[in-house]
Amino acid sequence: MTFDWNDIPLLLALARHGSLVGAGRELAVDATTVGRRLAAAERALKATLFVREGGRYWPTDAGEAALARAAVLAGEMRELLQDVQAEQGRLSGTVRLTSVEFMFSHWLIPRLPALLEAYPQLDLELVGSNRNLSFTRREADLALRLGRPSQDSALVMRKAGEVGYAVFAGPGLEDCPSEAWPRMPWLGYDESLRHLPEMQWLERLLGGRPPRVRLSNLAAACREGCGLALLPCLVGEAMGLKRLSEEPVLHRELWLLSHAELRHTGRVKAVSDWLWTSLETSAALLRGDE
Repeated sequence: MTFDWNDIPLLLALARHGSLVGAGRELAVDATTVGRRLAAAERALKATLFVREGGRYWPTDAGEAALARAAVLAGEMRELLQDVQAEQGRLSGTVRLTSVEFMFSHWLIPRLPALLEAYPQLDLELVGSNRNLSFTRREADLALRLGRPSQDSALVMRKAGEVGYAVFAGPGLEDCPSEAWPRMPWLGYDESLRHLPEMQWLERLLGGRPPRVRLSNLAAACREGCGLALLPCLVGEAMGLKRLSEEPVLHRELWLLSHAELRHTGRVKAVSDWLWTSLETSAALLRGDE
């Protein structure tokens, strides 16, 4: 029979109180349970640890030796728990955040000094990527993603707002009326991103006609007058482009994701809470309402 290490607190409690009832009260179990677990511990150790005398339980010589070692182990376990909890609560270390690039360049980076000032011991790693990095492989601690993610029990998922998209134009196309949009040159992403809602919207508008230019940086090409572009409102406004659609023509959900096992880690929770508050404050900007 193997000794149950969970019985160490029971042996120490019995030594302190001298009774099954007292030990049980401390451990929130009944006296019968204490007696049964004491008997199991003695069978596992092949030694009598306590004798009852004068209405009280007294440790034997073997019990004294076991209690001395148990006290050391209990102290070490308390220190271990304190160290783990302190590590969980530390607001230092590295937090890895991934998102689409425009959320970094046009939203997060202008606000980054406030985050760094609030948590001077934190290091950040910002990974701009259109692909979904793996939380399971710890490629990211937090993510801001466009579109509702697939359900995953390993993730904590919160809808953080919406990103509005509008039609923007550069030089030479700034007075283009909406009825002429289907005939205009357009900018779009490459075929691998055809599934994106903004590309689906453009495909419907053009009746299947491909964009004039396919590239990754639509805003830069739009600014040079290469064609119209459907852009996040905060990107087009920041680039000084002419917004042709007064209201956003498309909205995409923005989700804040974190790994379920890391959500209570101090540094991850601090950045997650800061992001959530900042996104709430920026809701109108992200939707394209201001």
